[in-house]
Amino acid sequence: MSELNESAATLRMLVGKLSRRLRESAPPGDLTWSQVSVLGYLVRDGAMTVTELAAAEGVRTQSMGATVASLLTAGMVQGEADPSDGRKTRYTATAAARALISANRALRDDWLVRAIDTRLSADEQQQLLSAIPLLQRLADHAS
Repeated sequence: MSELNESAATLRMLVGKLSRRLRESAPPGDLTWSQVSVLGYLVRDGAMTVTELAAAEGVRTQSMGATVASLLTAGMVQGEADPSDGRKTRYTATAAARALISANRALRDDWLVRAIDTRLSADEQQQLLSAIPLLQRLADHAS
């Protein structure tokens, strides 16, 4: 295995581990992580259809329909007819959902700030900050 292959495998593993640690730092309460993820899209990107949400999450439309239905029941989303195509419904996050997502993000951000501050030296913190644009480019790259 080449050095690049080994590095890619290590990076994948570390990103997964970091993601799990971030999730552990802010439990989703009564919601599932799938529901929290959908709310995150709606808060960040605005109103979306079930089809758009399914594409964003990489799941089947039927599965997303069930997730959205459960969020409707929980009062976390509301639906309105699409202004350009009344046959479609666009969903938005309610105030309760926005507050939940904001609190969840704050908990994860706080955990990450504490981890960076306590585990990395000032030089290491600078190295990490310098790598963020590179990681962003990788994350934004379409497959």
